[in-house]
Amino acid sequence: MKIDHAALYVKNLEQARQFFEKYFHAKSNEMYHNPNTGFSSYFLTFDGGSRLEIMNKPDLQDKPDSDWYGFIHLAMNVGSKEKVDELTKQLIQDGYKWISGPRTTGDGYYESCIQDAEGNTIEITI
Repeated sequence: MKIDHAALYVKNLEQARQFFEKYFHAKSNEMYHNPNTGFSSYFLTFDGGSRLEIMNKPDLQDKPDSDWYGFIHLAMNVGSKEKVDELTKQLIQDGYKWISGPRTTGDGYYESCIQDAEGNTIEITI
């Protein structure tokens, strides 16, 4: 058994799609749109076959300002410490919010964390 995909609601579907295509080389399908509900989504496929569905629909609520239960971050494996360092630097230069790292964590991961344009935490790791 394996997880087929994860899903993420976003405010700006096109901006989110472009973020994952530019920085993580995702390949997108054509947008799905349901005119009856206003729901729209893209499936993004990454090297190795993992997939992320990014979605939008009317009347979504903002997440709270503090910690909450549920999914917290999306970890993207970029293959090497050098790539973690390079991508972190590029994202910071491009104006994304830096959270932490690059560093080796207590459980042995080499990672950095940034927030995308909507405040979702993206962990860049090997």
